[in-house]
Amino acid sequence: MSIWWSLHLRREAASVPLARRLLLGTMETAGVDPDISYDLSVALTEACANAVEHGGGTTSGSSAAYRVTAYLDGEMCRIEVTDSGPGFDPADACGPRAPYEDAEHGRGLHLIRQLADHVHIGGLPGGRGGAVVSFDKILKWREDAPLMAV
Repeated sequence: MSIWWSLHLRREAASVPLARRLLLGTMETAGVDPDISYDLSVALTEACANAVEHGGGTTSGSSAAYRVTAYLDGEMCRIEVTDSGPGFDPADACGPRAPYEDAEHGRGLHLIRQLADHVHIGGLPGGRGGAVVSFDKILKWREDAPLMAV
């Protein structure tokens, strides 16, 4: 079984729950274990929130949007969030030191690393700025899963 979808979203806070609901609906329909679905939805929420907050200028055009792509393929789910902002050094964002527990900012990428099995953070090809956050998680299935991978 293989499912994929891609969204082109405006960099507005209202877009974040839309992406999360689509992911959760897809996972529920496919029969993915609810705990796995929840972990991935939290990670997606953090990645989208980062794209909304840091993913570009305030002008209209491509910098006012970001893209979310999700792939469910066999036993794996991969999610990718891409923006056209200024980009950042992944080493600065995910260095060895975790943010303080009571910090209001700076925990999203660390949380994604805790919830996913594999995380890649980088820029757009060709040094064009922007950020790409992709993460994978091995899927577990409900016993009654209608679309369980075989």
